Amino acid sequence: MSRFQVKKVAVLGAGVMGAQIAAHLVNVRVPVVLFDLPATQGDGASAPSLSSKNAIVSRAIDNLKKLKPAPLGDVADAVLIEQANYEDDLAKLGECDLVIEAIAERMDWKLDLYKKIAPHVAKHAILASNTSGLSITKLSEALPEALKPRFCGIHFFNPPRYMFLVELINTPTTEPEVLDQLEAFVTSTLGKGVVRAHDTPNFIANRVGIAGMLATLKEVEKFGLTPDVVDDLTGKKLGRASSGTFRTADVVGLDTMAHVVKTLQDNLSEQTDPFYANFATPPVLAKLLELGNLGQKAKAGFYKKAGRDILRFDLEANGGKGEYVPSGDKADEVYGRMLKKPAPERLKLLRESEGAQGRFLWAILRDSFHYAAVHLATIAESARDVDFAMRWGFGMKQGPFELWQEAGWAQVAKWIQEDVDAGEALATAPLPKWVFEGPVAQAGGVHTPEGSWSASQNKFVPQRRLPVHERQLFPESVRGSNAPDANKAGTTIQDEGDVRLWTLDGEVLIASIHSKMHAISPDVADALAAGVDLAEREYKAMVIWSPDEMFSVGADLQAMLPAFVVAGIGAVEGAEEELQNVMLKIRYAGVPVVSAVRGMALGGGCELAIHSAKRVAAMESYIGLVEVGVGLVPGAGGLTYIARRAAENAEASTGTDLLPFLTEGFTAAAMAKVGTSALESKKLGYLLESDVIVPNKDELLYVALQQAKAMADAGWRAPLRRPFKVAGRSGAATIKGQLVNMRDGGFISEHDFHIASLIAGVVTGGDVDAGSLVTEEFLMALERKAFCSLILHPKTQERIMGMLSTGKPLRN
Repeated sequence: MSRFQVKKVAVLGAGVMGAQIAAHLVNVRVPVVLFDLPATQGDGASAPSLSSKNAIVSRAIDNLKKLKPAPLGDVADAVLIEQANYEDDLAKLGECDLVIEAIAERMDWKLDLYKKIAPHVAKHAILASNTSGLSITKLSEALPEALKPRFCGIHFFNPPRYMFLVELINTPTTEPEVLDQLEAFVTSTLGKGVVRAHDTPNFIANRVGIAGMLATLKEVEKFGLTPDVVDDLTGKKLGRASSGTFRTADVVGLDTMAHVVKTLQDNLSEQTDPFYANFATPPVLAKLLELGNLGQKAKAGFYKKAGRDILRFDLEANGGKGEYVPSGDKADEVYGRMLKKPAPERLKLLRESEGAQGRFLWAILRDSFHYAAVHLATIAESARDVDFAMRWGFGMKQGPFELWQEAGWAQVAKWIQEDVDAGEALATAPLPKWVFEGPVAQAGGVHTPEGSWSASQNKFVPQRRLPVHERQLFPESVRGSNAPDANKAGTTIQDEGDVRLWTLDGEVLIASIHSKMHAISPDVADALAAGVDLAEREYKAMVIWSPDEMFSVGADLQAMLPAFVVAGIGAVEGAEEELQNVMLKIRYAGVPVVSAVRGMALGGGCELAIHSAKRVAAMESYIGLVEVGVGLVPGAGGLTYIARRAAENAEASTGTDLLPFLTEGFTAAAMAKVGTSALESKKLGYLLESDVIVPNKDELLYVALQQAKAMADAGWRAPLRRPFKVAGRSGAATIKGQLVNMRDGGFISEHDFHIASLIAGVVTGGDVDAGSLVTEEFLMALERKAFCSLILHPKTQERIMGMLSTGKPLRN
């Protein structure tokens, strides 16, 4: 199979999804042209010029800069989206290797557009429709015969930058190679998890997920629970998205939810779906739609904010007309305790519960198991696809089949069927025979080491493995598949001090931190230093990587406080010096040390990354020096790094003044700025242009290992230790003058001013002349002095204790 290269993408439709898909393409550095209708004067076009005819697209791109969460990793990249309209620019489609149609969910509009664009689509290009539920096969019927083999469905979830799931849907005429090519692009370049769905209404995630939400609303009515209690029960406690049920609906948009519900209503029937009676629009949803209360975007939905209060909508209030009433009720604590039990005990307790909240929880779990089993054969290739779709598209910790299997397949199946027979379930359809008989019953579930159950093929099928998947050394797996565990894989060399040193290939040493939130305690620091020593003796390189959603939140304050109480500030200063020495050991190691960053790299975690020879960062990496939040200054070389980088950048420029090169780094540290993406972290200087950004989190280790080996094979040498220029006392005075204005204007507190002044003193080199040459060790001594002085400060102690007790920064 020849390699399919996507050099440019066209997105048709500058609505909410189309514009955000274009934004994500820019995030991953894929050139994109965004199309929409030509604007008229009523659309904001002032004259029939080309720029004014693109007014609809232009407004959509401007709106991307305002949306939260941000669709763009770097807002400045909005200019990279090329603007186009269907009247003047159809020829540009011929430049594109992939065309994604993302206009409104109207079959007639889509078919009309296909007729217009078909003659202009390149002969090799893939055309894909981003629809949430329309029939892909019906859409394909409007295409020329030559284009049908290259047409399929591609369903992004909103918001496209952050949602991991993408569903791909073929038609009877789609060439298998086309779907494989598209999956490779979506996986590696866009960084997504792909599920292949059958061409059925709402595909997999929305079919099961929206049916589950409707079932939940039915059970809420039955058990008389309020939205706030339900959200407390169905959020993190249940292993689902923290927003629960009703808040999730508000975030998604009640109009969007209603549209997906209508797709089910219009395309299914009692003959095709035994749960069809439950797909009626719930009265509370109908009322909110009538009021125009569409959720978060309308500032009112199931919930509404009134000042500092959060109100919930009560349909029965105001004589049945509905009104917003105070919210904030929580679930009974007994059910919170139940939900912490192992799955077999948990489900048994819920099923036998006499309270309404417990019976409600069992009912919605039973409904999800029942629905997924009845429809598995028609909506998905295997149970794995259903579980992945619900994890990646609806934020569930486990998919329905995984939980069912963990809780005891046969026992739970017996309970479900008993409820069906007793008329307590939402449908009278029995569980399929494969649940009770044959391979699934013998294996104790649908997921096995040989594969997951395919009800349509009546066998276990292995996970699809394309060449692109070889880059995923430890991809997400379903329970029961016995996939390799990254925490135990490879050969363990040492596992002490909350750091596992191990190797996959005998060439690169991997250091995985497994302390809570990967905090860097003295023991972790010692283990990392030992790892460098070992790598220098026996390996080509070292990679710092951990197999979960976090790199490191920084220094372990809880480990530091006992030493301070017992031995005083001297113990803290000694620990800080040791940590600084570890950072320098990593920077000047005899082998390249590569930090593979994913999720949070804050404080000491950021310092660990910036002292590495190279960083390989997942797109969703949040990097920054945040010590100000607990009343401290970066103390493990972070400020020294800022000063050194400023000197290096100034030396590479034509200017002689250091201060302009220092300002951004100082501001980032003094304001505890965190890059909200790898792209923004690059702008803040925590990632360099030479660093690598990886869209797919599951490819991070592979790329880091490849980079580390390439650096070693290229004859990598550590940088030579050299002094560098600092801005000196005059530079510090300039910065402090600006800080005085901020303090006197009420923008920062007196303690903020004090901390920022200390930071300014360190990054400018202390009491020395401008242009003086200093060493990293000299500046690190200044860091330690500032750090330790703040540890003794009562207001800093208040901030530290506030963070440890509440997890939130205290401003004092």
